[in-house]
Amino acid sequence: MTRRDEISKAVMRIRPHVRRTPVGEINGFGLAYPIEMKLEQMQHSGSFKARGAFNTLLSAEVPKAGLVAASGGNHGAAVAYGAARLGHRARIYVPDIAGPAKIGLIREQGADLVVVPGAYGEAAERAALYQAETGAMQVHPYDAETTVIGQATVMAEWEEQGLVADTVLIAVGGGGLIAGALAWLGKGRKVVAVEPDTSCALHAALTAGAPVDVEVSGVAANALGARRIGQICFDLARAEGIESVLVSDAAITEAQVALWREMRQLVEPAGATALAALMSGAYRPAPGERVAVLVCGGNIAPDPFGEA
Repeated sequence: MTRRDEISKAVMRIRPHVRRTPVGEINGFGLAYPIEMKLEQMQHSGSFKARGAFNTLLSAEVPKAGLVAASGGNHGAAVAYGAARLGHRARIYVPDIAGPAKIGLIREQGADLVVVPGAYGEAAERAALYQAETGAMQVHPYDAETTVIGQATVMAEWEEQGLVADTVLIAVGGGGLIAGALAWLGKGRKVVAVEPDTSCALHAALTAGAPVDVEVSGVAANALGARRIGQICFDLARAEGIESVLVSDAAITEAQVALWREMRQLVEPAGATALAALMSGAYRPAPGERVAVLVCGGNIAPDPFGEA
């Protein structure tokens, strides 16, 4: 069975549990051309991560020890949400840089939350120890087949909604979302990877010819701050000859502000990263090239309507 077959099955598997997020063609952002946009920050738990979490939870028998996940924040919120809806115990490890909004969101779902000093890598180490000690099922945020297949349903859904773009720009952290896009699209459309220049695991891997560790910092680090790109993503990206571009923190913040001012969409820095590539000129479409942007997350910090 091909990955596309698995993705088609996942679409049906998770459909009762996820939202069909809105799409539209948008003019603005200082661009001389319209862009298609999908607002996946309106997904349950505030990001696309709910898709991969539900696909994983519905694809395997969860042990009595429950679930464990490490996350920069969004994945943890998605696993906690899915666990609560399906009646499973969940322990979530997040780094303190996840921020109060994402930490609060995980707590609201009733998960056993452990906040650790550092970045995602430190949380991943603690999660691995817990898994070894208890036998809990680990739900990986990006480098697992069920996660990638679940995230791929974003693109399957978007095409079903009438996507016409030649090129889709997608922000990259650990690579689960863009790996899913590549698995579904193949060479049918061009996929452009967009990363912050201070958290660029995929770009570094493509340059080095293999996944390598990178330093992580910047405004989007709590969502796009993987130290090393996932192997599944790297293999697909190399096979497809993906184009990789970098954007600055300033460009990300400018795109984040523009999404609010022009569309009244509150998104976190990671959610604005793909748009930043167009607004900053890091990616310049060819004449007549039709482009699309996936807005992937909306868990801004601090929560504007909650406690800071």
